[in-house]
Amino acid sequence: MTTLYHYPLCPFSRKVRLLLRERNIDPDLIVEAYWQRRKEFLKTNPSGEVPVLIMKEEKICGHYAITEYLEENHESLLPKDNIARNEIRRIVDWFDNKFHYEVGKIILDERVQRRFLKVSKGGGLPRLERIRIAIHNLNYHMDYINTLIAERFWLTDDQISLADLTASAHISCLDYLGDIPWKKYPAVKDWYTRIKCRPSFRSLLMDQVMSIPPRGKYATLDF
Repeated sequence: MTTLYHYPLCPFSRKVRLLLRERNIDPDLIVEAYWQRRKEFLKTNPSGEVPVLIMKEEKICGHYAITEYLEENHESLLPKDNIARNEIRRIVDWFDNKFHYEVGKIILDERVQRRFLKVSKGGGLPRLERIRIAIHNLNYHMDYINTLIAERFWLTDDQISLADLTASAHISCLDYLGDIPWKKYPAVKDWYTRIKCRPSFRSLLMDQVMSIPPRGKYATLDF
């Protein structure tokens, strides 16, 4: 049995879900509100972070470790060509670090996590100045992504790769919250539509977070 501890609006959890489904692995999903630092979950992962994958009696914590584990033990999603692999890893790193910390983490912290935390632990209303900064960064980064995908079917080549799955995991969290101005970025919209149509993405489109319904046409393929 395969089990994944995740949170629906955690981009790294979404990334792992996509990596599993692209390999036709359908895990049992356990939603973990990681900021609560639940004692039972801390026994599973003392760092208190998601995702955590339990597979074949092995426990793998963190999206980097899970990605490597799947690459080593299942069908690889990386090409054999070193130049192509390097480009994929460059884009993966860009989304997991620069895009996440300058955009995604700020918006998710303000619009999701602060909603559920006690005031004494940093909860409260979203801080609008921080959101404005993140939205400014989002537009800057979307310009880059739009240029990157304008002359390609997928982010790095003519075939879907780890780069596309990573990118869509991050972008889909913001799409759930209604923060992507799709009309400004037609090339990214076309690429994201192709991602949304994949069977591996279907369960993400059905995600629901308590008291935070998906915005706009998040769950529809034609948007």
